[in-house]
Amino acid sequence: MDKKEEFYIIDTHAHYDDEAFNEDRDELLNNVEDTGIKRVVNIGASMESSRVSLLLAHKYKFVYAAVGVHPSSSEEIDSESILKLEEMLSDEKCVAVGEIGLDYYYDEPKKEIQKKAFIAQLDLARKYNLPVVIHSRDAAKDTFDILKKFEGVGGIIHCYSYSKEMAREFIRLGYLLGIGGVVTFKNAKKLEETVKDISFDDFVLETDCPYLAPVPNRGKRNSSLNLTYIIDRISEIKGVSRDFIIKKTFENARRLYSKMK
Repeated sequence: MDKKEEFYIIDTHAHYDDEAFNEDRDELLNNVEDTGIKRVVNIGASMESSRVSLLLAHKYKFVYAAVGVHPSSSEEIDSESILKLEEMLSDEKCVAVGEIGLDYYYDEPKKEIQKKAFIAQLDLARKYNLPVVIHSRDAAKDTFDILKKFEGVGGIIHCYSYSKEMAREFIRLGYLLGIGGVVTFKNAKKLEETVKDISFDDFVLETDCPYLAPVPNRGKRNSSLNLTYIIDRISEIKGVSRDFIIKKTFENARRLYSKMK
């Protein structure tokens, strides 16, 4: 990297379309940019939130969008919604397909419906040469087996929660791990081990705001402003400076989100 090139904090996963921000969205986003967080990717989770994510991306220069349907809404995926997603994916401010994946924590939607929606959206990512943002809960094996069939797509395993061994497998497939507020929790020993184990090229910063606020704000509404606590904890675990973590995660996010300007 050219020594003169600036590096900055990137929040790779936020949900500013969420109603939790209805009262102060504009004020907060204006504040976010002023605090050194120079890029935010707002992530779709349904057809509607994908549409609104793009609206936000066009309203704010520093905001980009990912569009896609979360496993909990996978029944939305049909031939009509695929066409609408294709339209959105062609937008210059859309940098990824997501969040998509599998969530077996609840019984519904049925696993087969989730898998079908996941595969359909991975097809889109391949067609449009875009990375994916993966939501995977209690579904490590099925997620991995499906992603393996789409080698070369690459993306982020958002809010990574599996073992360090599984992390190595996803990284081999070309995925980065999304590390957020959970890394600051007292009971996050497994994630700590993973962060310690992986290389500096293999993860990015995320908030998942308004969810999963880090300590000392756990339980409150999250925002990109809390990334500072996540950076502190990762630099502590890895034994390096905050600036080094910011620089590496900046490089990783920019490499992945190649449409980002």
